Amino acid sequence: MTGTRTAAAGAPSAPATPRSGRRRRADGRVAALFLAPGLIGFVLFIVVPLGGSAVISLYEWPLFGSPAFVGLDNYAKLFGDPAFFTALTNTLIFAFVYTALNLVLALAIALWLGTRLKGAGIWRVVFFLPVITPMVANALVWRLMLSDDGALNSALGTVGIEGQSWLSDSRFALAAVIAMSVWQSFGYNVVVITAGLTSIPKEILEASRIDGTNPWQRLRHTILPMISPSLFFASTMTMIGAFQVFVQAQVLTQGGPGESTNTLVLYLYRNGFSFDRLGYASAIAWMLFVVVMLVTAVQFAGQRRWVNYDK
Repeated sequence: MTGTRTAAAGAPSAPATPRSGRRRRADGRVAALFLAPGLIGFVLFIVVPLGGSAVISLYEWPLFGSPAFVGLDNYAKLFGDPAFFTALTNTLIFAFVYTALNLVLALAIALWLGTRLKGAGIWRVVFFLPVITPMVANALVWRLMLSDDGALNSALGTVGIEGQSWLSDSRFALAAVIAMSVWQSFGYNVVVITAGLTSIPKEILEASRIDGTNPWQRLRHTILPMISPSLFFASTMTMIGAFQVFVQAQVLTQGGPGESTNTLVLYLYRNGFSFDRLGYASAIAWMLFVVVMLVTAVQFAGQRRWVNYDK
């Protein structure tokens, strides 16, 4: 019996039959049929516009008129354009401060909602509501609230604190844009981090408590390492979205006062549709792409170091 089993186990597998080959080809055609709409849409709406933008960036291309080939002149002009570097600086400040505040607030609320809080589901809905409401409408409400005679200054006045020109003072304008943006979007990261927290086995947390760890030690050495994939996803997507900030700055401050809230996408928009320089705007878009890629690469490298350190 042992020899029979050994011989059967060592016997070569049967060669594929023509019928199985036809089945694989048929499955491949079905898979291609289902993938075709998505691939066609990706090519038409992603690949072709990207290629077109790269070509346009090599031209002096007015919105109406004949384009003229200028090579890399548009990119060279960027490095001598003070407004571009101001917009880049504002965008970097916005991206890093916004991402940090967003993640810290989302983590704190997710931990709070995980403490067996009654009505936690309702609170999650409340925090998520700003995410699904139109950003333009939210920005308009915030502009009214932060105006000189708005609700915030009125509330401060009732407690004897002098109000400020939140949107027309360069000291506060960018902070106001960041505050509105964090309020708008942190609810999404609450959901992402909550999903990570619920995936932690209760036995691990209970063992940590039995070992005598305090809440900060459990957070630092148990919870954060175990939800690092969720935190990495949330931080990466939040950072990428932060570099695309446009609506908040356009509606709240129109890039002012001065250039204090001008961002790369807002500067791109103005060059393309206000200054009639589509080629220059496309060059700005590609520089933004490079910046986002570099920051994302740093995040991936940091994630790998975190995982290796944790191991």
